[in-house]
Amino acid sequence: MPARLHVRKGDTVVIVSGKDKGKTGEVLRTSPKKGQVTVQGANMITRATKASPTNPNGGLIKREAPLASCKVMLWDPTVKKGVRVGKTTLADGRKVRVSKAAGSTHQFDK
Repeated sequence: MPARLHVRKGDTVVIVSGKDKGKTGEVLRTSPKKGQVTVQGANMITRATKASPTNPNGGLIKREAPLASCKVMLWDPTVKKGVRVGKTTLADGRKVRVSKAAGSTHQFDK
């Protein structure tokens, strides 16, 4: 599995395959060793929980489950679609991620 992912926590991504294909959302969590990401509002599962001090009633809760990082692409707001990402070095020496989409020079790092 990959030790490094092409997306980071806080990135906006689009899901390219599976039951949630086409949905966009923010990356909540990454797991590089497993090659998985958790996307807000995608891959929802229902968990049965026991009553506890934090959840006195227990019951069923819906939450996001991780999905494979190969199923997501970074969302480029300038071209309004998922894009591949490359890295480039700026004049001041910083390395930033840039969109590989034709005609787009959107930088994903501040």
